[in-house]
Amino acid sequence: MTANTTGATAQAAAETVADLCEDRELVVVSNRQPYSHDYADGAQSTASDDRITVDRPAGGLTAALDPVMQAAEGTWVAWGDGDADREVADDDGRVGVPPEDPAYDLRRVWLSDEQVEGYYRGYSNRVLWPLCHLDTAKMKPREEFWQAYRETNDDFADAIVAATDGAAPDPVVWFQDYHLALAPRAVREERPDAFLAHFWHVPWPSRDVFRACPQYETLLDGLLANDLVGFHTDDYCRNFLDCVEAATDARVDRASASVSYRDHRTFVRSFPLGIDASRQAELAESDAADRWWADFRESHGIDPDDAIAVGVERLDYTKGIEPRLAALERFWAENPEWRGELTYVQKGTESRAGIPAYDDLRNRVAAEVERINDRLGTDDWTPVVYTTDHLPEEGIAALYREADLGLVTPVRDGMNLVAKEFVAAQTREPGVLVLSELAGATEQLGDEAVVVHPHDTANFADAIADSLALSRVERRKRAADLQREVHAEDVYEWLESTFETAAAIQRGRRSIRPDRPSRPAPDGD
Repeated sequence: MTANTTGATAQAAAETVADLCEDRELVVVSNRQPYSHDYADGAQSTASDDRITVDRPAGGLTAALDPVMQAAEGTWVAWGDGDADREVADDDGRVGVPPEDPAYDLRRVWLSDEQVEGYYRGYSNRVLWPLCHLDTAKMKPREEFWQAYRETNDDFADAIVAATDGAAPDPVVWFQDYHLALAPRAVREERPDAFLAHFWHVPWPSRDVFRACPQYETLLDGLLANDLVGFHTDDYCRNFLDCVEAATDARVDRASASVSYRDHRTFVRSFPLGIDASRQAELAESDAADRWWADFRESHGIDPDDAIAVGVERLDYTKGIEPRLAALERFWAENPEWRGELTYVQKGTESRAGIPAYDDLRNRVAAEVERINDRLGTDDWTPVVYTTDHLPEEGIAALYREADLGLVTPVRDGMNLVAKEFVAAQTREPGVLVLSELAGATEQLGDEAVVVHPHDTANFADAIADSLALSRVERRKRAADLQREVHAEDVYEWLESTFETAAAIQRGRRSIRPDRPSRPAPDGD
């Protein structure tokens, strides 16, 4: 198949950002840093010039933002978690990146072991993550987690203020995700002239679920210091406005999707995050992908004539791996003609080791794979090929490309970019996307995917059978429609849309109050 390339480009996105930030400082803020520095094995005590290695953005959001930041020549504030990060940074935690031709500053925030445990592993991933994914039973809202979260958000805010100290008026600060819900309020107090935007990369829950968090009011207060708050879908925007209306004395204007609170106006918009679809298609068509797939298939004993189903995700309880295995087992039990004819490849990336919910999941998945293979496997066929090994980008793309079925069935997901990666990699004989109705991506891709409920095992198994039975003509039609969507609404379109909206809000405010640009206009569009 020929990939549709109607989406935006890195250059166009960079130009949009540059137009907004002309003569202004742009600061991107995230927990994860785009570049990290580590010591080569055993090199910490040596004097060799090559003893420090650089981990560069290879894909995802950081890879998409990196060229934009290079064009804008701004500052990226993030947690410095590399072993050698301090050695290459100056006294303020700054290092120019990319290393070979520095174009912007990476300003690192240093966290103590206690902060990492409380802010990151604790509050972010044991309170906010389960809360936003509607699994409040897994929440552990310990006081020490909250204190570490507050302290660390203050540290990030201090780094942002320092990065904009002495800069031109009206800096633009763009926060990423749930790790930094409190930092906007602290920055607003120090830099009232700044334009603050925040993108929330996970679902936003309903107001009843959100109130299960004991600090829900303070979290909302932090986020409402932003001028613009973005979510993946319109549903998440509505949930956020519902929470604000129920929990604060703010005035919520549904017509303009905005909130007036503490003499400030915050606009709420949906910006569906995409991927670099063109790059994904190029990876799928690379010689490296061909070589990798041939080696992988041979090493795992996958017959060239087998149909292939694929699942790729972190080992996270939100991803629906266990319900998917149950549906596959039922499918093979009810359709014995497919035993020895359909092999499922599960790529799992180990995640958040040391958190009990994740350790338990990892053990359960491994045990379930072993049980299914013992029950159904033969000397010549392994039903589930399971690997937690690191796979290169071209290997992941090859898995997607070769799959007859892409099983993307989380029990809850903000967007799920694996669904879009699978679609973009369908450059040859197309497979079928089987997609959970509980993934944010379903709002965009659901019409041409086969949509399932991950917990409805019987219908899920039937959907697998129905997907395998689709005609070649139907598969090609679905894949073509999905590719048009994924290429048109790519990550660069997401960037452009976000910054065009930010620019429109600022133009509206200046046209109403040119002498007070930080005050809101009646309508930001």
